[in-house]
Amino acid sequence: MQAVKKGEWLDVLITNEWVGQTVDTILKEKWKTPKKLLHQYRMEKNVQLNGTALSHFNMQVNKGDRLQIRLFIHEDYGVIPEYIPISIYYEDDHLLIVGKPAGINTHPNEGQGHTLANAVAFHLQSEGISTKVRHIHRLDKETSGGIVFAKHQLAGTALDLLLEKRQISRTYIAFVHGIVKRKCGTINERIGRDRHHPSRRRVSTSGDSAVTHYEVAEVFATHNITMLKIKLDTGRTHQIRVHLSYLGHPIVADKLYGGATARGLARQALHAEHISFSHPFSNEQIQVSIPWPEDLMNLYKMIRK
Repeated sequence: MQAVKKGEWLDVLITNEWVGQTVDTILKEKWKTPKKLLHQYRMEKNVQLNGTALSHFNMQVNKGDRLQIRLFIHEDYGVIPEYIPISIYYEDDHLLIVGKPAGINTHPNEGQGHTLANAVAFHLQSEGISTKVRHIHRLDKETSGGIVFAKHQLAGTALDLLLEKRQISRTYIAFVHGIVKRKCGTINERIGRDRHHPSRRRVSTSGDSAVTHYEVAEVFATHNITMLKIKLDTGRTHQIRVHLSYLGHPIVADKLYGGATARGLARQALHAEHISFSHPFSNEQIQVSIPWPEDLMNLYKMIRK
């Protein structure tokens, strides 16, 4: 697909790949546009073919046609833009991947500020972009790593669908107490609320299904610590922390789930270090690595000695 942003519009040059298909097929099957959004596009004349607004989308396209979709409309950010230093590891017209520092929430709760969403709003504002801040997934406040944001509504729905189908792969690194003997494994245990604690979760037969895959990356026998690589099939609150604690290997410095403190580390030793997926519009394979923050690097250097 050859596409370029032109003001509020995405201008797509039809190539051999899409010749003979209808606009409806392209929107529904290629870009996974939901019915409600399709209806909005029709009512607001947000789709054009060769500069002519379409009232229905059953028209076939030919090679060389230009399909225009009004994606980049003005929207309120939904949060107050706030300057917080962040790193952007990938960005195009449709999405961005941001490194979340430990110690801030992904998005505001009950109107609070100083979150990653506020920082992303400031970044967008500095680029002259006015659009709702749409995070596709989240990380716990004290977990660092990469988070995907959509830059318009259609990108948001497409990325949400990829996440739902487990087609956004996220790899985490965790330092845990004890020597994990199995080189790899899967924890398939349901997770629910802990009625004895307002924020803690626990393994519970009545909870939601949760699947965590792990493999041993490195063992530090002198310090009785193992470094794990982790991937998730589900995204339950505190899932990695709960499952590893249940396994008998709580994350280092994760006090809520039984981890002991570590020198120089004020939060759990958990980091989302890699994100990969197929771009919903270009089909390009996106592979982004998010460097370890200084506190985890210092922990790693210390326990390697």
